[in-house]
Amino acid sequence: MSSDQWVTSPISGVLPVFQTPFHEDETIDFVTLEQEIQWLYDQGSDGIVMGMVSETLRLSSEERQQLAEAACRFGGERGVVVISVGAESSHTAEVYARHAEAVGAAAVMAIPPVSVGMVEDELKRYYERIIKAITIPVIVQDASGYVGKPMSIALQASLFNEYGQRVMFKPEATPIGPRLSALRQATGGQAAIFEGTGGIALVDSYRRGIAGTIPGADLIDGIVALWRALQAGDEQRIYELSLPISALIAVQTSLDAFLAVEKYLLVKRGIFKNTTVRGPVGYVLDEETRQEVDRLFERLLAALPE
Repeated sequence: MSSDQWVTSPISGVLPVFQTPFHEDETIDFVTLEQEIQWLYDQGSDGIVMGMVSETLRLSSEERQQLAEAACRFGGERGVVVISVGAESSHTAEVYARHAEAVGAAAVMAIPPVSVGMVEDELKRYYERIIKAITIPVIVQDASGYVGKPMSIALQASLFNEYGQRVMFKPEATPIGPRLSALRQATGGQAAIFEGTGGIALVDSYRRGIAGTIPGADLIDGIVALWRALQAGDEQRIYELSLPISALIAVQTSLDAFLAVEKYLLVKRGIFKNTTVRGPVGYVLDEETRQEVDRLFERLLAALPE
């Protein structure tokens, strides 16, 4: 990376969000979860993340804590583990954050509350309670590409300017590129910022300076190969990989679409036993889309080394 890009954090590189596998009765399948996490590391991941596509918003509080503990237990020895702690109240988010730190998380990540329209002072206090409750880094996730509304650059920068490099960012509001650059500039080029669009904006985001990417689990070998090509400056390889990856992610137009396609591909790859998603769902993978996913997936595999 060039000298004008910010200093990267030890929490960096390719950090996929794992999918939560369920049994047919919708209870968490922890055996398959451990296999998934080990597979992600085997593909070259630098860590794992429990996030939105882990279906955190569809889990009970007890299940969220069980899943966080399992993720740290299964993944903590091989890389960093980041746990999503966003909640509808500051109190609950603080409880999740303290628990995540206690069970071994390297960092937490938090979306804003999604059911409350609030002024920025309230939103800042929400994040401050999380930051002050723990000693590990806090990734501020603007998840407005899926839920909620965009967070202002000024608000995000104020958290970094007041609390330093322990505050990191996963910006997902559109337009991704210009807002990422604006956040970089507002934090003096010092904040660790992660690409959070599943990889579709990874090439552009890397050129703007990022600490890493937080993609889905299903295309992890392709994302790792693309990250390494970007680090090496291999322009031909970059586009051989990024075009099929971007096309695959473009099919996934909502959070539930990500869930459906990712779980379908994880079954196809022999990692998951089923595609069970907790309902109600807003998207179902239809046959024609499935066929297109298969075609694009074959193109990605053809671009990967044997």
